[in-house]
Amino acid sequence: MLLEGLHIPLTTPFHPDGRLNLPKLAANVVRYSKSSAAGLLVLGPSGEPTLLTDDETHEVLRVAVQAAAPEKILIAGISRDSVHATLDLAEFAAEQNYDAILVGVPDFLALESGYSRLDSDQRPIPLSKNSLLERRTFFQTVADSSPLPVILLNMPSRTIPVPVARTVSSHPNIIGLYGTNYSVEIQSALIASLLDHTASIKREDTVTPTFAAVTARMKAAATQASASLVSADSLAADRTAAATTAAEAPPTPSLRTRTKSVGFQIICTNAPRMLDALNSGAVGIAPPIAAAAPQACYEVFAAWKDQDQPLAQEKQQRLLDAALLAGTFEAGALKYAADLNGYFGGLPRLPHLPPTGIQRAALEQLMKQLRN
Repeated sequence: MLLEGLHIPLTTPFHPDGRLNLPKLAANVVRYSKSSAAGLLVLGPSGEPTLLTDDETHEVLRVAVQAAAPEKILIAGISRDSVHATLDLAEFAAEQNYDAILVGVPDFLALESGYSRLDSDQRPIPLSKNSLLERRTFFQTVADSSPLPVILLNMPSRTIPVPVARTVSSHPNIIGLYGTNYSVEIQSALIASLLDHTASIKREDTVTPTFAAVTARMKAAATQASASLVSADSLAADRTAAATTAAEAPPTPSLRTRTKSVGFQIICTNAPRMLDALNSGAVGIAPPIAAAAPQACYEVFAAWKDQDQPLAQEKQQRLLDAALLAGTFEAGALKYAADLNGYFGGLPRLPHLPPTGIQRAALEQLMKQLRN
C-alpha cells in the first residue's frame, strides 16, 4: 500500500454525556474526504482509542469506512496488549475493507526513549535482550497472521527501540513506521538507518495511472460493478424480446492501474519535524493538527513535493504555534481547534479535560490564519 501524502488523524466525537457521537464522526469523515489528503487514520493516538470499549471500537471503524471516499487510504489504529486481541481487530478491519493497521508497543511493554526503568542514581537502564525479544516477537507475530499490512506506531510513551524497528522492518507484511517524535538529529539517523536496512526490500504495489494509491474499497467497487453487468442475451425473455433487446451491454467499468516499486515507508507525525523527515526520506506526514487544519498541512507537503523548500518552510512555520499549543493540551485542545474550523471536535471523554478559557482564547487567535 502506497502511503505518500498527508494522512489525517481523526478525533473521535462524543456527546456531552460521553457517548459516541457517530453521526458527527461520519460528517467529519465526509468533509475530510473532500480534502487533498491521501488518507485517514481512524483511532490513532489523537482518537482517544484507549478510552473506547471493543464494541465502540468496532462501531467507530465501521462508521468511518462507510463515510469515507473510496480513494482515501484508511488506516485502522488497533493497538491492544495481546497478540490475540490485536489480530481479532485486524480481522474486523479487513472485513470492513481497511487498507492497513497501525500497531504500537503494548502498554505493559511501554518505555521511554529505549529504556525501561531508572537505576538508584536515576540513570536509564538499557533494555535487556529479553525485553527487546518481547517487543520484536509481538510485532512479528502480529505481522505473520494479520490479513492487512502492518504499520508500526512509534510515539513518546511507546517508543520502539531502534534495534527492534530495524529487525521487524524487513518483515514482508510490515510496510512502514508512523511517528518519528525525536530531535532532528535522532530522527534523521533513525530514518536513514531504517531505509538503509530495508533498501533491498521492494514491494510491487498497485497504483492508479497518476501513481496514487489504489485502496481496498476501490478494488471492491470495481469488482462489484463488473459482477453486476448483465449480457444483452440474458435480458431477453424469448426470441421476440431478444430481437428488440439492445445488441450491446453497457461498457464494462474498469479500474485502470499500474504497479510501482515501494520500499519501507515512514510517516512523520511531528509538526515541527515534517520537512526534516521528508528531506530524510519519509514519504508522508500526519500531524495531529491536520484534524483541525488539513489544508494548511497539505500545503506543506505540496510545496515540498514541488521542491520549493522556502515555501514549504513558510507553510510549516505558519501552523507550528497552533500545532504545539493543541499538542500541549492534548485531546481537548485539538478538538476545540477542530471546532474553530468547522469540523466537529466537541468534548473529550473523561478523564481528558477540555481546554480552559485562556487556552481557548489562545487557540482562537492562532487558528485565525489556518481557516480552510
